[in-house]
Amino acid sequence: MSSPSARRRPAALIIATAAVVVLAALAAVATRAGAADPPIRIGVIASYSGAYADYGRQFDAGMALWLSENGGRLAGRSVEIIRRDAPGAQPELAKRLAQELVVRDKVHVLAGLDFSPNAFAVGAVAREARVPAIVMNAASSGITTQSPFVARVSFTVRQVSDPMGRWAAKNGIARAFTVVADYGPGHDAESAFDKAFTAAGGRVVGRLRVPLANPDFSAYVQRIKDEKPEAVFFFFPSGPMPRAFLKAAKERGLEEAGIRLIATGEATDDSYLEATGDVALGLITSHHYSFAHESAKNRAFVDGIGRIAGPAMRPSYFSVAAYDGMQALALALEKTGGSLDGEAVMTALSGLSFESPRGPITIDAATRDIVQTVYIRKTERVNGALVNVEFDRFEAVKDPTTP
Repeated sequence: MSSPSARRRPAALIIATAAVVVLAALAAVATRAGAADPPIRIGVIASYSGAYADYGRQFDAGMALWLSENGGRLAGRSVEIIRRDAPGAQPELAKRLAQELVVRDKVHVLAGLDFSPNAFAVGAVAREARVPAIVMNAASSGITTQSPFVARVSFTVRQVSDPMGRWAAKNGIARAFTVVADYGPGHDAESAFDKAFTAAGGRVVGRLRVPLANPDFSAYVQRIKDEKPEAVFFFFPSGPMPRAFLKAAKERGLEEAGIRLIATGEATDDSYLEATGDVALGLITSHHYSFAHESAKNRAFVDGIGRIAGPAMRPSYFSVAAYDGMQALALALEKTGGSLDGEAVMTALSGLSFESPRGPITIDAATRDIVQTVYIRKTERVNGALVNVEFDRFEAVKDPTTP
C-alpha cells in the first residue's frame, strides 16, 4: 500500500514519477535480454495522455513486471514493446495506429486496448493482417467474436454486472434504478444487471444514460432521489466520472434517503481509490480483481509492481491483465514451439488456463474470451488506506451472452 507521504503528493507528480520509473524498468529489462536476438515486437495501443493516462502506465507496469521475472524474454527471444497513444475512445485513431504498427513496425502481436470502440477497430486490422491481438482491458461483449485474431485476458462489463444483479436481489433489494455512461460498455452494464436482477425477482424502476464528456450529475441524482428506489446501480469508466457521481450522491443525500449504492469495480478502481476518497466508503462493487485480494500470488504481484513502478503506483485490474497477457502469450508460444504465425498463436491461446494474481482464469476455447471469478467487495479503510475488501464470490463466470 502507498505510504502516507506518497498519498499526500500531488496526483500528477505521482503519475509522472511512476511512468518514468516503469519506462526505465522496461528499458533495463530489454538491455539485459540482449540486442543480438531478433526481438518479438509487441505493439501496445492505449491511453498514455489525457484523463485516462493511468491506463497505459498500468499496462506498462504489468508487462514490465512479467518481463523482469522472465529475463526479458519470450520463447527465448528478446522483446520490444512499441507504444502508441490513443487517449480515450478514438476508434479511427486506434485503427490507424494499428495499421502503422503492422505495416511499418512489423509487430508480431497487438496488445493493450483500453476502450472498447478502439478494440473493435483494431480487431478488424488484426483480422485483415492475421496478427494476434490481446485485449488487456476493453470490456464490451462481442469483441472476440468480431475477429478470430482477438483474445481477451481482462473481463467483460456484462460478466461483472450480471453477478451484481443476482447478488442485489438475493440480499434484499427489490427495486433498483440504473445509471450508466452512454456508450457500449455502459449499455452492456445496464442490460446485464437488468436481466439478472429481474430474473432473480427484482424490478428496475428507472434507467438513465449519461454522456462521457464531463456530465453534471446533480440533476440525474435528484431524479433518482425523487423515484425513491431501494438502490441505484451505476457504471462509469474508471477515473473522474465515478468520483463525480459519488460526490453528487453524497451532496444530494441518497444515503440519508435510504437509497443504497452498488456498482461495478470501475467505481473503485484501485489506482484512483485514494483520490476518490471517503465518498467511496461502504460502496458495494462487483469485479474480478482487487489490490487487496488475499493470495500468495497476488502479494508477490503487488510487491513486484512496487519494485518496478515505485510505491506511488498501486496496481489495478489494468496492470494485472497486462501481466496475464504476457503470461498467456508465453504459454501460447510454448505450444507453438516459438512460432509467431497468427493462426497458430490464436489456436494456442484458445483454452489456456493458469493461475493469475486475481485467481484462476481460462481463455475460453470457443470464444477466446475470459472465464474467471467475480468478487463482491466493500470499500473500507484498512491500515489507513482505502481498499476493496472481498467478501463474496461467483466462480468460473463467463460473459452471460456466451452460449
